[in-house]
Amino acid sequence: MGVLDALRQFRLIQWLREERQSRKLILFIVFVALLLDNMLLTVVVPIIPSYLYNLDESADVALRNDSLSQKGPEGSFHTIVSLYDNSIRLSSSNFTTRPADPVPPTLVVTKLQQNSSDCPQSSSRLLNENVKVGMLFASKATVQLVTNPFIGPLTNRIGYQLPIFAGFCIMFLSTIMFAFSSSYTLLFLARSLQGVGSSCSSVAGMGMLASVYTDDEERGHAIGIALGGLALGVLVGPPFGSVMYDFVGKTAPFLILAFLAVFDGGTVFLLFFFQSQKGTPLLTLMKDPYILIAAGAICFGNMAIAMMEPTLPIWMMETMCTRKWQLGIAFLPASISYLIGTNIFGTLAHKMGRWLCALIGMVLVGFSVICVISHVMSCVAGMVDSSMMPIMGYLVDLRHISVYGSVYAIADVAFCMGFALGPSIGGSIAENIGFPWLMTIIGIVDIFFAPLCIFLRNPPGQEEKIVNWRENSDKPCVSR
Repeated sequence: MGVLDALRQFRLIQWLREERQSRKLILFIVFVALLLDNMLLTVVVPIIPSYLYNLDESADVALRNDSLSQKGPEGSFHTIVSLYDNSIRLSSSNFTTRPADPVPPTLVVTKLQQNSSDCPQSSSRLLNENVKVGMLFASKATVQLVTNPFIGPLTNRIGYQLPIFAGFCIMFLSTIMFAFSSSYTLLFLARSLQGVGSSCSSVAGMGMLASVYTDDEERGHAIGIALGGLALGVLVGPPFGSVMYDFVGKTAPFLILAFLAVFDGGTVFLLFFFQSQKGTPLLTLMKDPYILIAAGAICFGNMAIAMMEPTLPIWMMETMCTRKWQLGIAFLPASISYLIGTNIFGTLAHKMGRWLCALIGMVLVGFSVICVISHVMSCVAGMVDSSMMPIMGYLVDLRHISVYGSVYAIADVAFCMGFALGPSIGGSIAENIGFPWLMTIIGIVDIFFAPLCIFLRNPPGQEEKIVNWRENSDKPCVSR
């Protein structure tokens, strides 16, 4: 048996050595990384608002009971109920109090039914949850926003595999913290820790894809498939979280995601190797106006979706008295639309022109946000992402050194700015002026930003790079 085990292990190691440069295997790893990251990102969307509301209500009830128990012994009066006339006698006084008019049984039953339903008992407390939930959701993107500028250049120095493996380890710790945390502070810390892990896996994953898929059309197709993992995570996360939370409990969905992190992290560990390349400095890329336009499209295209995450479940709890599992199902049409958008336009955008897809997508995002048509908004947001992510790599090929860690750090920073500003600002705006006005404001911003995508039609590049591009491609160097 020992010889057979050694032989099997040798075959496994030999297969891993042969396949670790496989582009399909790298695409699978990045797909699962984005799937896990975005499942963890969205699985909390239906859980946290309801969980925090119940947590605050329980704290208030406990505080009320403590105050009543403290007042009880201080009183010197004791009540005696007369079975003859239903009067109440105070033992230390000489008077008798008659009860008020009897409460009809139907009213009592109605009150019990209301208390046992999923309707929130305090609308003012529910409105106050907007800011708390918004800040908690934004903490992940804020930390990721700060971490990305360090991860991008780091991948250029030590390669992509170590950061992506570290990302899985950190996301595993974050998931375990989510599973067993029972206070707002610990949940906030878990969400922030997820931002560090997400930064490592997203930047390294997209850079790894861009480095192994050098042809622009193939790269666009591969990034479209990888963004399908992102879309699938957004699709599965909310309904998975709400159903598991309602029928199994808060801990179960996070333990399943922790197992997924261990699986993909182990795969990366077995395929571990270093590669070092010197790319264009991060600050140089950040000064490139064309890269900034592409990053702005990613930011504003996703900000509307980010604003809906903390505000929509609370609005549904306030106006519809929805059950816990329904809070996540409400995101299902939008998630399916995003999945469709990323898969269709990952390939189609190369033929149409990515700048044109982004321009149309930003306008449609704006109008769908104003009309609050969530499934259209998500579909065209997927259209913008699948167009702009490949164009970031194309701009580096055309205008800079073809090393991709830093440019995809910028792309991830833009994505995180949308998910940081969206929930944090969105919660406050929704509390003050209402959910419909919140959607109108971000919709107008998207429409006004859309014309800037015209500049991406035919961006200028270095002359040497343009000559090489024309020699190595059957097609002329036109807009992507």
